[in-house]
Amino acid sequence: MKGSSPADAQSLLTDLLRDVSRSFYLTLRMLPGPIRKQIGLAYLLARATDTIADTGAISVEQRLQALQELRSRILGEDSRSLALPELRAQQSSSAERVLLERIDEALGLLRGTAKTDRQSIQQVLETITSGQELDLRRFGLAANGQILALQTGADLEDYTYRVAGCVGEFWTRICFRHLKVPAGLSEDALIEKGVRFGKGLQLVNILRDLPADLRLGRCYLPEDELSALGLRPVDLLEPANEQRLAPLYHKFLGQADGYLSTAWSYVLDLPRSWVRVRVACALPVLIGVKTLNKLRGENVLNPDTRIKVSRQDIQRIMRASILFYPVNSVWKNLPARIIRA
Repeated sequence: MKGSSPADAQSLLTDLLRDVSRSFYLTLRMLPGPIRKQIGLAYLLARATDTIADTGAISVEQRLQALQELRSRILGEDSRSLALPELRAQQSSSAERVLLERIDEALGLLRGTAKTDRQSIQQVLETITSGQELDLRRFGLAANGQILALQTGADLEDYTYRVAGCVGEFWTRICFRHLKVPAGLSEDALIEKGVRFGKGLQLVNILRDLPADLRLGRCYLPEDELSALGLRPVDLLEPANEQRLAPLYHKFLGQADGYLSTAWSYVLDLPRSWVRVRVACALPVLIGVKTLNKLRGENVLNPDTRIKVSRQDIQRIMRASILFYPVNSVWKNLPARIIRA
């Protein structure tokens, strides 16, 4: 949007970011000032690429082209204005339509970011968009009744790293670059845990969204492991097959639980003086723990059952993470407390 003021551009990271993702906005609002802009801008650009990838009314070829055009501008390879009229017109969400309308402003904020931070944002967005493009190419011909699946567990690991694990790495590097780091805190060790943090959150989403993804023709559970149970991806459209799927589904629940345990270890490894960062990181972990607990008690193939942590639960989790922070013996055991609640 030509002629916009710096204040207008900054509203992308406040009002617009809140409108496109209320849950992440809660996390962002908790972050200290020195890292809030970088993480918020990276998220906003990732949300724009995700909006492009998910616009099903546009052909796969058009979406791939738009993703490539946006990525070239994020990487600084092309400085021309980016117009996405067809994509904007297909957005049912007014917030996502505005995001695409104001994408040049977001790119302007990126160009105005300090070089090292800009390079970190570019790197994480390049990885994320590679995962989105791979996803579109893999599932582009999928349709209801014609379900395509990931082939192996290695494919699932690769996907969860590209779209989420890399975010844990990015987040950690930004914190180490801009916050006071106590002696002895290992960046490499935290990055390793941060990758598992991101992968865990994405795996929770995959397990929660299984019925909806299947009806879009997408199966993120590996086909070779389904085949070992005598199941085809299309069989998962039938809720009666939940018991046959249970061994594999619970295996991945356990894997997600392990990742979230590592994520909580990541939170506890952060310096206690990083209060805002710790609380901001705690929120998605605790929501993930709550979601996994709900999944264990439902028929996960039933498309009529939408597993979701309520806003009231999210508010309770946030209050608990703030209220109990001064009492370390209680705070470090919040995941178990959330499960009991």
